[in-house]
Amino acid sequence: MEDLERMAIFARVVEAKSFSAAARRLGMSKSLVSKHVTRLEQSLGARLLNRTTRTMSLTEIGAIVYAHCARILEEMDEARLAASRMHGEPRGVLRVSASVAFGTLHVAPALPDFLARYPGVSIDMTITDRFVDLADEGYDVALRIANDPGQALVARRLGAVKRNVCATPDYFERHGIPRTPGELVAHNCLTYTHLDQWHFRGPEGEISVPATGNLKLNDDEALSQAVLGGLGVALLPTFIIGQALQAGQLRSVLAEYVPPDRDIYAVYLPNRHLSPKVRVFIDYLLERFGSPPYWERR
Repeated sequence: MEDLERMAIFARVVEAKSFSAAARRLGMSKSLVSKHVTRLEQSLGARLLNRTTRTMSLTEIGAIVYAHCARILEEMDEARLAASRMHGEPRGVLRVSASVAFGTLHVAPALPDFLARYPGVSIDMTITDRFVDLADEGYDVALRIANDPGQALVARRLGAVKRNVCATPDYFERHGIPRTPGELVAHNCLTYTHLDQWHFRGPEGEISVPATGNLKLNDDEALSQAVLGGLGVALLPTFIIGQALQAGQLRSVLAEYVPPDRDIYAVYLPNRHLSPKVRVFIDYLLERFGSPPYWERR
């Protein structure tokens, strides 16, 4: 890095045709400029300038070195210009990771408007329920549903995840509406695989209810389709069933007993200079989802 700085100073001396003029342009003392050039010559093992009290000229080697230094300075100026443009206007490929259900239902539909707003950005999104390693796998931002978004990451909360006990109005007409969690034992509870207990919170504290029924699935979206078919009752996140609740296709019950669930976060690696493409993407999702998120509104 020291040689790179000395090369830049040497090039400015050649362009200014004197140490004094170069020193004024660089905001340095003449003696310091001269010292940098001398040390560059020592580093390269060659004299670059012929100096007298009145004149200064390039040696043969100095002319060759100057040509390379000039190209280096030009590349540095181009790099600064590119960085300035990238800082001012979002550009480049944005690598995103999102969970399967949330990414499919809410992130993917948001992308066309985002890309129309920021034409300099392109998106490479992976849909997976696995927690990706942003640093090792090269992701710019990950959307996570979690209690803890992860250590050593910057996290911005996009909203809460709430769960509702729900079924179709027709199902409740046929089987009755449960008024307490304990009454769910009389209902056909459609459950997530390996989740045989539903947990609630009432005035007396925690309540666990065995969830038994004739269908288990390992996917909440698939469960929501079974519930919409009138098969039974399920405990599902509102970001999946919100539209059906708003349309009256499903009815929510026992809301006062359902404890808070997790949160939705946008996480990214800590960096003093947050990439504009990451910043505008997160800001756009916050704007689009709203507060409360649109899937929570009735």
